[in-house]
Amino acid sequence: GMLFDPTEHLPAKIPEEVLERIRQIDSPTQPPLGEEKSPKRSFQSLKEESYFQYQMADPLLYEKLKGYANHNRKNQTESESLLWTYLQRKQLGEAFRRQHIVGCFIADFACINLKLIIEVDGGYHQLPEQTISDNERTDWLTSQGFTVLRFSNEQINSDINNVVKTIKETIWTLRNNK
Repeated sequence: GMLFDPTEHLPAKIPEEVLERIRQIDSPTQPPLGEEKSPKRSFQSLKEESYFQYQMADPLLYEKLKGYANHNRKNQTESESLLWTYLQRKQLGEAFRRQHIVGCFIADFACINLKLIIEVDGGYHQLPEQTISDNERTDWLTSQGFTVLRFSNEQINSDINNVVKTIKETIWTLRNNK
């Protein structure tokens, strides 16, 4: 059989209204009038469509996010740098990636294995033109099965031990509930 089954690695589906908002930045033309909503589709066709959409539909969006994530990696904030010294090289027993793309968002730190995302508030973790609140991000990520931990720059800079303790406890809980 196939070693890599692409359907098992389906990325999260980007909400249509977000894609639309981003498309309008590049082409401010309006869609033709009188477009009706498409009929209900089966889960399988939605799954295939979301895979297809991720692969083909908006390479522009993905490329933009990728460039932005790379920029953020090279220009980490002080608190992101500090937190990364504790997360890198599996020091907490799990692999973390920084500035990792999830759907149409860039997560500050992501542990794919446990579907854990750590956000540092005050960092810019989306394209500048995306006006999506932290709560909307969190809701969407949670709906995709992610656990989201948020810390302020303040917390990280003044109380890193408690931040790391919270992360360790969350890792422990997620491992035991897998």
